[in-house]
Amino acid sequence: MKTKNIFSILLFLTTLSSYCQKITEINATKKFNQYAYIDAIETYKRLAEKGYKSVDMFQKLGDSYYFNGDLESAAKWYDALFLMQSDLPIEYLYRYSQSLKSSNKYEKADQYMLEFSKKAKNDSRATVFEENRDYLAEIKANSNRYQIQNAEINSRFSDYGSTVLNTELIFTSARDTSNFFRKKDKWNNQSFTNLYRAKIINDTILEPSGKLTKNINSKLHEATAVFSKNGKKMYFTRNNFINGKKGVDDNNVILLKIYTSEFYNNEWQNPIELPFNSDSYSVAHPALSPDEKWLYFASDMPGSLGQSDLFKVLIKSNNRYGIPENLGPTINTPGKETFPFISKKNELFFATDGRPGLGGLDLFMSKIKPDGSFSKCQNIGEPANSPDDDFAYYIDTDTNRGFLSSNRKGGKGFDDIYKILEIRKLNCEQILEAIVRDLNSDKTIPNATLSLFDNQFKFIKKVQSDENGKVVFEAECGKSYFIRAEKLDYSTVEKQIYIPLESGKTVVSIKIEKKIKELKNGDDLAKAFGIKIIYFDLNKSDIRLDAAFELEKIVDAMLQNPTIKIDIRSHTDSRASTEYNDILSNHRAISTQKWLISNGISSERLSSKGYGEHQLKNRCSDGIECTEEEHQENRRSEFIIISL
Repeated sequence: MKTKNIFSILLFLTTLSSYCQKITEINATKKFNQYAYIDAIETYKRLAEKGYKSVDMFQKLGDSYYFNGDLESAAKWYDALFLMQSDLPIEYLYRYSQSLKSSNKYEKADQYMLEFSKKAKNDSRATVFEENRDYLAEIKANSNRYQIQNAEINSRFSDYGSTVLNTELIFTSARDTSNFFRKKDKWNNQSFTNLYRAKIINDTILEPSGKLTKNINSKLHEATAVFSKNGKKMYFTRNNFINGKKGVDDNNVILLKIYTSEFYNNEWQNPIELPFNSDSYSVAHPALSPDEKWLYFASDMPGSLGQSDLFKVLIKSNNRYGIPENLGPTINTPGKETFPFISKKNELFFATDGRPGLGGLDLFMSKIKPDGSFSKCQNIGEPANSPDDDFAYYIDTDTNRGFLSSNRKGGKGFDDIYKILEIRKLNCEQILEAIVRDLNSDKTIPNATLSLFDNQFKFIKKVQSDENGKVVFEAECGKSYFIRAEKLDYSTVEKQIYIPLESGKTVVSIKIEKKIKELKNGDDLAKAFGIKIIYFDLNKSDIRLDAAFELEKIVDAMLQNPTIKIDIRSHTDSRASTEYNDILSNHRAISTQKWLISNGISSERLSSKGYGEHQLKNRCSDGIECTEEEHQENRRSEFIIISL
């Protein structure tokens, strides 16, 4: 780029030159606002090469590349934008973060995403990022599950959006097989897309045999078809164009609609637009549920959470439809969700730039539960995803073969279709099994109430333990939860659980303690209150501050139960001589007794004795090598009830 030379020449120009530059920028802005991004890019680039700088220009240059999926070029101009001005609308923090990933600058991308999350606390993209700060580890765990190769039918133009009808691949392409003048879309300077067909034989895609049918393809865009199982009904995306006329919104923009067509007399009949289409918003990229009762699609219709959301609508009889339903925040974000696909196993695959990923649009999967809700969205990993846009996923779960579309580096055209073979299932499914036990008896406790919360303490579900003290929750891989166990006459206990990133069952034991202790002669009060050791400094028998806290529990229990009498028994481990341990343990037992008396317990209710190393709890006698934990088990104080 000869920026310096050009800029030097510009120094000699008059104020008229600056005025002309401003007029040029205004023209470029007009093209940008008309979604003519390629024309805008060329205009802005010429201005930048002349050394002209403007926050608005750098924004639009970056956005022009960003919206066309060229994230590496977008990052270049966002670099210039942030160098020129740091106080920008927070959406640019997000776009810059996404663009940086195209060059594998994940650390810098996360820095800007962290700044975005601080400023956009109510944005679900920020929430998802905070909940998935270790998202690259999750992507790594889900990677290497596909074999992937560029499909034979790709051209130097845009090819994407695959589906299979019988033995043919039906796909979207900007190639123009006609001999007439090509009408181009100013958005990306390519021909308008049509639906094409190509034969599939033994996983080989033959040369396309041409456009799908003249009744479907129009002068503007057609894309992303889906077919009923019997092959007699098709839903597809088209610009707002029917009966030779195009429709525009208030900004003179031709939006997208979904149309349907029936196949009879060996031909696809003239299409009919769906009743929930509109001239005010786009509806696109249809997908059918396995039972063909629901149509899924992408739209920016009122009620959307972001730039485009996924919706579903009930398919009724006689070409009637229900009211479109937003799939909700489990799926949708303030970003862009698009290109849904439902597998035979009721898995929703879709592309989004609203969740932490490798960059651009990433492919995610969520299982559709029997009640219609969705499991946690999982990034399907590399190499299905890349630092660029990855979208339009399709798979046959019987053969594990399918297709996806991407504008990743190394392709043949603007967007390419890639063949995929799934060699390992994603399906990270986890069951969280909690068993409630009595802290002292270790017996299972039926009819305890267990409440499950997410890592932000948002309530999820409440269940009663069964006759075996067991509760089972569905859990999401790689997520932290809190479980709260409650029961009448028991202390409430809360425990944090981490669910691993592989399928399986996570079992946790939760022990709760009775508020009212059931005691009898021979019971150890220390055991009832979880007191294992009354600590003394080395070779001393003085009561330490931390030991005093534990002894206060004994004092309180004896004051509340004035008839209890106890025998204080002090024990040592086997280290040091037997004689020394006898003397030391006796001193400590007496010291403990004196402390209890000084704190309000009658001497008549207390007796004490040191047992040294004569009542070891384990094998750790003289000459046996043991761990510190094993020796510690023998260094204990007991408060044995001798009378109630």
